[in-house]
Amino acid sequence: MPPLRDIPSVDRLLLALRPHVADAPHALLRDAARAEIESLRGEVQGGAALPENNLLDLLVERTMARLAREVAPSLRPVINASGVIIQTNLGRAPLSAAALAAMARVGAGYTNLEYDLEAGERGSRNVHLETLLRRLSGAEAALAVNNNAAAIYLALSALASGREVIVSRGQAVEIGGGFRIPDVLRQSGATLVEVGTTNRTYVCDYAGAITERTALLLRVHTSNFRLVGFVHETRLAELAELGRARGVPLLDDLGSGTLLPTAPYGLAAEPTVPESVAAGADLVTFSGDKLLGGPQAGLIVGRKELVDQLKRHPLARALRLDKTTIAGLEATLLSYLRGRATEEIPVWRMIAAPLGGLRARAEALAIRLSQAGADAAVTDCASAVGGGSLPGETLPSAGVALAPGPHSADELARRLRTGQPAVVARIAEGRVIFDLRTVLPEQDDALAGAILAV
Repeated sequence: MPPLRDIPSVDRLLLALRPHVADAPHALLRDAARAEIESLRGEVQGGAALPENNLLDLLVERTMARLAREVAPSLRPVINASGVIIQTNLGRAPLSAAALAAMARVGAGYTNLEYDLEAGERGSRNVHLETLLRRLSGAEAALAVNNNAAAIYLALSALASGREVIVSRGQAVEIGGGFRIPDVLRQSGATLVEVGTTNRTYVCDYAGAITERTALLLRVHTSNFRLVGFVHETRLAELAELGRARGVPLLDDLGSGTLLPTAPYGLAAEPTVPESVAAGADLVTFSGDKLLGGPQAGLIVGRKELVDQLKRHPLARALRLDKTTIAGLEATLLSYLRGRATEEIPVWRMIAAPLGGLRARAEALAIRLSQAGADAAVTDCASAVGGGSLPGETLPSAGVALAPGPHSADELARRLRTGQPAVVARIAEGRVIFDLRTVLPEQDDALAGAILAV
């Protein structure tokens, strides 16, 4: 083991590095060289066995690898073979080709984001989405902000600050990331009034709690859990009728939110946005990057006088969308308007994918892997919608089960995650499972190549 004094200095290492990275900024190169020298010193002091010769070459190699890591983007594409369609940790909904093209098109230059081309004067960024959202939802007006949590917070801040909001005790929920409805109410300046019990709440419970201080009735869709057994939930139409009779607006937080019915695809019925509007909700909020299948956004549709209040609130500017997100959402909504959602939007392509086609793709992948010497077999799977949508609901699917060979299943899964491209799969009974419902057909070759590479 070489003594510490044999480790090259920073200046010597920099001289050796320069021919390899002539265009690298000096500060970046210097910091990487110092970091690798310090790392090597620590290894030597810890008793690591290092080569007595070619230490400089070793440090050059290590510093080059560190530089490559530091200048590479940390946000990377991932092939999702986990079987969870809307995987929050993997960025939720993948975008359609039309949405990506629209985002690139407007991101590359100037746009009429807030400019009325016909009148030649300042316009509003809200106009690009409002007409589409109104048409698809049946609502009088619409507004888009940067996520559904922001949509709820804006609505509560604009309409209920300093007043009371009535919520069923069974809907005072916490969703992912520690987002709790009671906390949001408190932060907005509104006071939470819980009614009913965890499992049973009736319209009379809401009616008995309404006072002159009541600003809103709030229905929170329990999108990431389900109560079963001795339960009763007040129907939205009942709440809407009560609100109209007592002059109290009804805010319906759908969470995920969908424009298409889910039952025709073998799933439980998820309340749709048009259904909520038709049932009498005064405001409806939902996400853009879940079952809608677009970029991250919080969408608000409802009565014009209420939406206008939200548009005028100071928070609306802080929560507004940028031009590329608006373009992606517009393209996504246009797919619905044309009746092409299940052909163009990846989330709905995955949900609607027939089992026979998934099995055929799984068989082709298993054959390809087996011919390369892997122990691969077709397996039945159950895919989840995910993303706080349809809790407990699964779709039958098909995939490939791969024996890990000389590695453990955990090690093989790790190598896949850190490969190029990264692949996220799941492990069952000591095998790595690739569920093809969440892999688009155009990704099959990339998936096979990534598996064979490890």
